[in-house]
Amino acid sequence: MNQTDDLLTEALATFAELFQQARVAGEPDPTAMAVATATLDARPSVRTVLLKAHDERGFVFYTHLDGRKGRELQANPHAALLFHWPRVKEGVQVRIEGPVEIVADEEADAYFASRPRGSQVGAWASKQSETLESRERFEQRVAQVEQEFDGRDVPRPARWTGLRVRLEAIEFWYGAGFRLHERVLYQSDAAGEWSKRMLYP
Repeated sequence: MNQTDDLLTEALATFAELFQQARVAGEPDPTAMAVATATLDARPSVRTVLLKAHDERGFVFYTHLDGRKGRELQANPHAALLFHWPRVKEGVQVRIEGPVEIVADEEADAYFASRPRGSQVGAWASKQSETLESRERFEQRVAQVEQEFDGRDVPRPARWTGLRVRLEAIEFWYGAGFRLHERVLYQSDAAGEWSKRMLYP
């Protein structure tokens, strides 16, 4: 393993340790992360999603490709993620940036199969980000889907899948008094070589 691989391993190990600390510290949901996207004309959008997997390949969340973030990430496949764990140390943030890819069908199928049946039904019933006439209409769609799949497994909708944010940069922000925070940035260059440096707060 060379030095650049060591740095990526170090960054991932740091994330894993902080993630575990967030669980122990009683964060309401340590998997909650903001994901920022942008349209091709540079209009940003941000929302909270849940982290479902992470390893050296990147950080995975699931969504419908026809929803707003799905459409934006297909047109402009780059994203930024933000975790905020105020109960860890004196407050920790983790920022991640990188290109986005769709996970393999087998990976998406396996995750979808692990979801509660109600969530599986909801994935079929929701036309994510489209205008909803009324709550009653949504409940009707849920009932229709439940009837359609009554007595059998609910398959994954073809356009519902996972998106992986591949690591190009990961920054650890550690809160401190008087705003004298500590920031450590791991960053990959165009050749895939990793570097590590501190940033002023």
